[in-house]
Amino acid sequence: MMRRSRHEPPGKQELARSRIARHGTAAWSSPEWHADAVMWLDEQLATAGIHRHGDVEQPHLRPWATVLRVPTSAGPVWLKAAGPGTAFEVGLYDLLARIAPGHVLTPLASDPERGWILLPDGGLPIGERLAGTELTTALVDALGQYGQLQRELATHVDELLSLGVADMRPAVMLDRFDEALEVTGAAIDGRGGTADATHARVAAMRPTFARWCWQLGESRVPVSLDHNDLHPWNILGTGVATFYDWGDSVVAHSFAAMLVPLGFVQRLLDAKLDDPAFLRARSTYLEGFAHTSGEEDLGATLELACRVAKVARALTWNRALQAARDDGEEIDDDWVRAPLDSVASLLDESYLGGA
Repeated sequence: MMRRSRHEPPGKQELARSRIARHGTAAWSSPEWHADAVMWLDEQLATAGIHRHGDVEQPHLRPWATVLRVPTSAGPVWLKAAGPGTAFEVGLYDLLARIAPGHVLTPLASDPERGWILLPDGGLPIGERLAGTELTTALVDALGQYGQLQRELATHVDELLSLGVADMRPAVMLDRFDEALEVTGAAIDGRGGTADATHARVAAMRPTFARWCWQLGESRVPVSLDHNDLHPWNILGTGVATFYDWGDSVVAHSFAAMLVPLGFVQRLLDAKLDDPAFLRARSTYLEGFAHTSGEEDLGATLELACRVAKVARALTWNRALQAARDDGEEIDDDWVRAPLDSVASLLDESYLGGA
């Protein structure tokens, strides 16, 4: 086997691995990393004809990602650095900006090898700017637009998967169910009590979950991109909605994306699931899929997709907690239970319960 001389410069793949390896709160909070990041972003800003005005701030630092805020001649811009578990977001932004530029922030620059992306400021999310009826209306309007985005992305599923977006399509969800049971079982090992009992009840649902997956696989509605955390604080703009913070995204049945936002709609309306106001809001999203679904009962399919999507939420929680463990962070018991609580929401009578 050939060996590289220790004096020989590292190859491209080794350099990429070393760059990606520089992640986590210790790395991202170090002066060395900060200086490297500022040098890179200054170079990218200069290429775009933008100049930095003032010091770079670091308002968000988590085990899975960090964000820098940069004051510039064009207003604030943001550098996001993702760890290995969510580094696909860099390539995903580039893909979304190419296919649906009106509904995402267009990156100013990106470095997939390091998991870095430089984004313009999109203003305050609707969750901070609006309230009451105005917030509900803006959220419902945004869901209709998100459905259009999904239909445009449905022919790009292979590309999404090649970027590293997790596969949560109906055909693999029974395997994901087993995976969720394994990781949640390991997390509560030895705790006993209600956690063990809840885990056993979920495990007993496997035949039912398998039937749901099969039924969902028969749907004529295409698989597409599920944001997996689509709430009012991840939606910018009114009129034309801009969606951001794609680090939890998965490839799934299109309707799986409604688990989180319809839960918000229900709470904002303070309505039951059969309330006419809630059903009208839900129809804003569903009506865009009617022309491709034939005689399919879209309401029933949406309920099924949201139930199955609860497993993806559990695994997303687990990924975040694993990043925290790898980072050496002490995790509160409530957070340890989050993946189990998510998968246990399969037991909820409501298809939105536990979202």
